Amino acid sequence: MTAPVRLVALLSGGGTTLQNLLDRVAAGALNARVAGVVSSRADSFGVTRARNANVPCTIVEAKPKRDTFAAEVWDAVRAFAPDLVCLAGWLHLLPIPDDFRHRVLNIHPSLLPAFGGKGMYGHRVHEAVLAYGAKVSGCTVHFADDTYDTGPIVVQKAVPVLDGDTPDALAARVFAAECEAYPDAIRALAEGRVRVEGRRVIVTPG
Repeated sequence: MTAPVRLVALLSGGGTTLQNLLDRVAAGALNARVAGVVSSRADSFGVTRARNANVPCTIVEAKPKRDTFAAEVWDAVRAFAPDLVCLAGWLHLLPIPDDFRHRVLNIHPSLLPAFGGKGMYGHRVHEAVLAYGAKVSGCTVHFADDTYDTGPIVVQKAVPVLDGDTPDALAARVFAAECEAYPDAIRALAEGRVRVEGRRVIVTPG
């Protein structure tokens, strides 16, 4: 068996995505180790989740705004020596340095490029999907780049939008898809089954 892939999770909030990864690792469903967490808020519940799982956590406060924020984040990430970085509810635009190009994944709660971009996160996305009258939503795992939600797509999973859906109901259905999609993308990368050709990501079967 190959060595577990080393992950670092970046978060700003409740840490539900982190918890999913921790649960998958603990269940033996994902050959990975969460080597560290970087949070932009000391009071985020994701920090509590990390500490409950004995995962080391570094706080890099996003406020007050400063030019050195991104460099501080990447210094904290590099200290954990990860193979992959997983944005897990990270709410800040973070330029990707050359040594992490195509090594940073993000997950978005819609089928990009629909309902993405600056300010589109959390329930705002599901509210927009319902207001538009879309019949299908889902989630997208993509490589992070230097703008919001525009990196090459690795995995997408669709879910139906049902008559009478509320944002909470749709969010729950999308999150269930996220819980499968993120581990699938990590697994494919760890197993060397991902090839990037411009905007196209080729994922060979496992």
